[in-house]
Amino acid sequence: MSSSPTLGPIHPLVPAGEDLEPAIAFYEQKLGFKVIHREGDPLRLAIVQRDTAVIYLCKNSYQNLGSPTSLRIQVNQIDQLYTEYQGKDESIIQEPLEQKPWGPKEFVVLDPVGGRLTFFAMPG
Repeated sequence: MSSSPTLGPIHPLVPAGEDLEPAIAFYEQKLGFKVIHREGDPLRLAIVQRDTAVIYLCKNSYQNLGSPTSLRIQVNQIDQLYTEYQGKDESIIQEPLEQKPWGPKEFVVLDPVGGRLTFFAMPG
């Protein structure tokens, strides 16, 4: 018997400006991620992770990346995550938590260089 391939989590490359330190601070302090890798001197890449979500923060000039970036991150306990982010810095929330007509409950956060992070939970 052969088994079908299974796709794993997506680890996006996100343009994070020419100075990665503000982006790293944002992801750590506002969104609860931890840096798991730094590369280059000067820094050109940082990998941040929270649970199974992994994001590669790249210096804009490191690669030819599109900007602004838009990501959708599925979460459980979305109400608790929304409350956590509100408590850290309500100004980062671009769109409030709400049930969308197409199904998910979601909210949007903007990172320091305009990247759009949509956190969502599917009903059920």
